[in-house]
Amino acid sequence: MPAAYIIAEVTITNEDQMKLYREWSTRAMQEFAAEVLVRGGRVEPLEGDWNPQRVVVLKFSDLATAQAYYRSETYTHARKVREGAGSIRMFAVEGA
Repeated sequence: MPAAYIIAEVTITNEDQMKLYREWSTRAMQEFAAEVLVRGGRVEPLEGDWNPQRVVVLKFSDLATAQAYYRSETYTHARKVREGAGSIRMFAVEGA
């Protein structure tokens, strides 16, 4: 089975609350053996008008595991904690 990735664009409006979200999302990542490939860092746009504030890329063993992570009790709690802390656009994709 091919690996799968969750890719997220994050805009932060409340840093303190987002820190709590990161604590819970990290717990979920550990539960599902996610490999953190990108979590923050400088973004340099190359083409188009997309200039995200923050990007996160997580690697999972397969798409089913990425979906299980997203639907897990721990990550569901993380999403509730994140409400009002910013916005996230996220998708899962199969890859090599």
